[in-house]
Amino acid sequence: MLSLEHINLRRGPDLLLEDANLVLHKGWRVGLVGRNGSGKSSLFKLIMGELESDGGNINCPADWRLAMMAQEVPALDQPAIDYVLDGHHGLRTAERKLAKAEQAGDNHAIALAHGELDALHAWQQPANAAILLAGLGFNEAQQQQPVSSFSGGWRMRLNLAQVLISDADLLLLDEPTNHLDLDAILWLQSYLVQQPGALLVISHDRAFLDAIVTQILHIEHNSLKQYTGGYSDFERERAEKLALQQKMHDKQQTQVAHLQKFITRFKAKASKAKQAQSRVKALEKLELIAPAHVDSGFSFDFHQPEKLPNPMENLDAVQCGYRNDGIDTVILDQVTLSLRPESRIGLLGPNGAGKSTLVRTLVGELPTLGGHFEKNDDLKIGYFHQQQVDRLDANDTPYQMLSRFYPQWSESELRSELGRFGFQGNDVFASIGRFSGGEKARLALAMIVQQKPALLLLDEPANHLDLDMREALTLALQAFEGAVVMVSHDRHLLETTVDDFFLVANGSVSHFDGDLDDYARWLQQHRRDGKPVKEEKPSDGQDPKARRQQAAQLRQQLRPLKKQVEALEKKLTQCSDKLATVEDGLGDDALYTDASRKDEMNGLLGDQARLKKQHNYLEGELLDAMEALETAESELTSE
Repeated sequence: MLSLEHINLRRGPDLLLEDANLVLHKGWRVGLVGRNGSGKSSLFKLIMGELESDGGNINCPADWRLAMMAQEVPALDQPAIDYVLDGHHGLRTAERKLAKAEQAGDNHAIALAHGELDALHAWQQPANAAILLAGLGFNEAQQQQPVSSFSGGWRMRLNLAQVLISDADLLLLDEPTNHLDLDAILWLQSYLVQQPGALLVISHDRAFLDAIVTQILHIEHNSLKQYTGGYSDFERERAEKLALQQKMHDKQQTQVAHLQKFITRFKAKASKAKQAQSRVKALEKLELIAPAHVDSGFSFDFHQPEKLPNPMENLDAVQCGYRNDGIDTVILDQVTLSLRPESRIGLLGPNGAGKSTLVRTLVGELPTLGGHFEKNDDLKIGYFHQQQVDRLDANDTPYQMLSRFYPQWSESELRSELGRFGFQGNDVFASIGRFSGGEKARLALAMIVQQKPALLLLDEPANHLDLDMREALTLALQAFEGAVVMVSHDRHLLETTVDDFFLVANGSVSHFDGDLDDYARWLQQHRRDGKPVKEEKPSDGQDPKARRQQAAQLRQQLRPLKKQVEALEKKLTQCSDKLATVEDGLGDDALYTDASRKDEMNGLLGDQARLKKQHNYLEGELLDAMEALETAESELTSE
């Protein structure tokens, strides 16, 4: 058990934690949440011994192994798979002992080193590293490439794999999903819920937290508070408490009214399409949890666009890609798309399929390589991307940046506008170089707002933003009167702000008629289809009669496998229906304001947690059964 007792922690002059306490048992999976700058990463460094507290005690079992995800990766010539194996410190230590013993010719030491390696299952570790890398999106060839050949985002995936292979008793993961696509996030979820050690994870992805954690640790007002359940449970409990505070009532009602108006308008024009209905449910949930964010301090709107040209952009059979030294590399072909003021588009697709290439083409950074591309001369675009955040002048200040937009504004007006994005007090005069990734992202958004764009092109806008700021961004996008094209792995943000999904895959762009659950299933099928074709087996010398008998036996084996799949599908459907009923019950607003229904609310929350766990288990069982059936059918077909 790890425990923190009466901890005081500072970052420079700022007090982050005061008299904070924490208990963490092996097997617990805890999500650490709080605003950007509240001290989440500093708490990690404190636990790892990289920072010292200003008071209090940290108690950690002497035999516990701790592993924290690094935030930087050097440009090494070392192969990726070897870099990942370096994360297993016990393995590398035993290997060094063996090499030293062999060099010295010490047979006793050699035997001891081999014993250590056997205990660590050393022969399995390269295969384990390959499995981790494959789950995170690295193919077999990429696993042998040097670390230096990968971009920053892919190097962060290597850091994640290095931590996962460490066999640590406590994993500390800081924003592990920031550089992952949805496919890799789904894989990581299933991996983390099976690992036996303790997990403390910083994440601003509510769907990810709901899928993996059993507790939430919230940093607020310089203190730590633990909540039982996933992130949605935490939001509801916190919403209930805040809703009872009279001083918050007026602001809460204003925000709920905004959401209800948006939901009503959307319902009026929503078709019966599955994606539309999924969005209605997501918006209704957002209305329920709105009170949890009324004291967040973040609240902004995108200004009314000066002009809303229609159409904004037209693409007809366009080729998107790159031109270097007169040589064209086509990434997307025959792209046909029309952007209008009412367009609300979310781009889906595997990592590297061309989503960012399409966005860069729409913004004009990349010239088209073919086809017809027409952009309205009156169109003003607001473009958000990570490179833009990274390129902010480290010596500049938020005050200086905003004053260049509005030189006529007074200091109080500039401070008020920056305050909407969380920059208070002396922070407005602080150099940008000392800001966290989330603070820089907030500043980049603030600058985009001042441009009064009619079209927002957003490439992972939620990266590094904390949950309160993501909620503010969600509300601002809902009220925005222009068009939106967005790439994001934040499912909640996509579900509540876009109307249509377009799939970017296999060199093309097409309308995706489904919701994000359908897309997750598409990704799984895409991964299966992308496996290398099996080589033809050489003749086994069997005569035709023997092969027919073997095929008949395989067909007999298929029957129970098919029955198992059908039974699991039925159970999963029943579990989904029960879960939907429970979550409908949790959607009753009165449940959180009527004190006499406290037991009913707790019962429903307990049922929800139990059914979610059962649902995840059945999904895993069903996938295993389907894979077994697919393998058997493949063997039968090859006969």
